[in-house]
Amino acid sequence: MTFARDTVLDADGGKHTRDVVLHPGAVTIVAIRADRHVLLVRQYRHAAGEALLELPAGTLDRQPDGSMEDRLVAAKRELTEETGYMAGDWRELSTFFTAPGFASELMTMFLATDLAPDPEFKGMDPDERLDLETLPFEEALGLARNGGLRDAKTIIGLYEVDALARDGQIRELA
Repeated sequence: MTFARDTVLDADGGKHTRDVVLHPGAVTIVAIRADRHVLLVRQYRHAAGEALLELPAGTLDRQPDGSMEDRLVAAKRELTEETGYMAGDWRELSTFFTAPGFASELMTMFLATDLAPDPEFKGMDPDERLDLETLPFEEALGLARNGGLRDAKTIIGLYEVDALARDGQIRELA
């Protein structure tokens, strides 16, 4: 991440300083198995001061030529790295800013279905300190509704997929 301090002018000509976190972008995945369980990871988040239950997610990698990694490529990589699963079907759901008041991070959310364990998965990378948890989708949605989840991308993802399922657009939750 890079930090910037900008001076902005308001409509009245006043000058204000704004500190901004410049972020390369990220992806998150709502991964649903055939048994209607959603894959979640529990990991300690220092800024929050607690372990949070979240959708798998990660930052886009910068390529050797300076460009950013393709978002779908990143989502596939992150799903496998964090859960040990691969998906046969991918669908882009939405793109949103995670904290536009101070960060430029633009996150793309994907729905991953037709899941199967990756036969080449050798376990989490040493720097990945997280635990895989699977919950029935309705139970995870209930946690989102009653305050049991506190990660915004996870709450957004579960609500978004629930809305699509109610419209009959997701066969795994029909």
